[in-house]
Amino acid sequence: MRDDPADPATGWGKGIPYPPSPFINEDFLMPAVNTKQIQELRRRTGAGMLHCKSTLEATKGDLDQAVERLRLEGVTKAETRSTRRTSEGVIASYIHHNGKLAALVEVNCETDFVARTTDFANLAQQLAEHIAAAAPIAVSRDALAPDVIEAKRLAFENEVRATGKPEPLVAKIVAGKIEAYLGDVILVDQKWVREPKVKVADLIHEVGAKTGENIQVRRFARFHMGIA
Repeated sequence: MRDDPADPATGWGKGIPYPPSPFINEDFLMPAVNTKQIQELRRRTGAGMLHCKSTLEATKGDLDQAVERLRLEGVTKAETRSTRRTSEGVIASYIHHNGKLAALVEVNCETDFVARTTDFANLAQQLAEHIAAAAPIAVSRDALAPDVIEAKRLAFENEVRATGKPEPLVAKIVAGKIEAYLGDVILVDQKWVREPKVKVADLIHEVGAKTGENIQVRRFARFHMGIA
């Protein structure tokens, strides 16, 4: 608002505020997205600079909203890439400092170029370390034998019924227990050991979004001294 000398034609000024101009775009008055915000968003998501800038502008500089928007975009793109052939990749290993715990993991991508990038190599190494620590039993739900799930379901049903819960609630409680069990033992459903707020699937999708390729965990093996 302005407080200029009075306009003889309108009387505005001298304490009478001028009305807002209909020609001023409010978005133009908003603080510009700064380089530090763009760099931080790039660090957290791996997205390109222009993509980060436009996303921050769309979220009015809200970094957390921008991260979530890019994450969702990355997941969507990963879903469209998921059917593309993966014939390249690396086998990564992790051996614990005491020499009694180790893991091997095969991680695949589409091209040898991506397989040789630092981002891909770091992902494979992080997955090997995670597998050693979190002890998953299958890469995905589809890879888990149906009889394993059925055995767990029966065990949970017996456990819940033993508590005297009404029969209509048993199925609902058992379904919740099955979901929690799968979250504990399926690699892509597990929480990443280094950052429990992030699922392993999100970790993989993030690198897929950054490289533009379909990235898949093919198989893994975990070794623990004295335990079959």
